[in-house]
Amino acid sequence: MAEKIIRDQEAHDKLKSIVDQIDIGTICTFNPHSSYPHGVPMSRQEVNEEGNIWYICSAESETHKNLEKNDKISVFYADPKNYTFLSINGTATLSRDQARIDRYWSKMMEGWFEKGKEDPNIKLLKVIPDEAHYWDSGSNKIATLFGMLKNAITGSNEDIGEEGELKL
Repeated sequence: MAEKIIRDQEAHDKLKSIVDQIDIGTICTFNPHSSYPHGVPMSRQEVNEEGNIWYICSAESETHKNLEKNDKISVFYADPKNYTFLSINGTATLSRDQARIDRYWSKMMEGWFEKGKEDPNIKLLKVIPDEAHYWDSGSNKIATLFGMLKNAITGSNEDIGEEGELKL
C-alpha cells in the first residue's frame, strides 16, 4: 500500500468520508482501575466541519464515567468488506446541548433512553481528533487480496490501496 500524509481540509474530508461510510466505531476510554481500555460500539451522529465526531451517550455508562476522569479517547472504524480502516486518538468533551440532542434524536434511541429526549442522563460526546491513521484499498476485499497475491507471485509492486496519516 502506498503511504500518504494528508493534511488540513483534505484530512478532514478523508476522516469524514470514512466515518460516514462505516458509521459504527468502537469507542475506547480508559479506566484508572484497569490496565485495559473499555471499548463499546457507538453510531456517530455527525462529523462536523472541524472534523469533530459527535455521539450520544448516557451519563450512567462506563464510557461517560471514564471520560469524566480521563478525557483521552481512541476510536476504531473497520469495514472489512471494503478493506477500509481508521484509527483515531484524541480528546473527548462531554456536554448537554438540548438543541443538538433534538437534532440527533431518533426513534431508535428510545430503547436506551426511556424518558425520551428530555432524559437528563443523555449526554453529548464530542471527539476532537488529535491524530488519525487510515487504510483504504479503494476496492473490495477480494480485489485487494487478489492484488496482494498477484504481487507475491509476480514479484511486482503494484499499488493495492493506500494508508496514511491524517494531519488534522
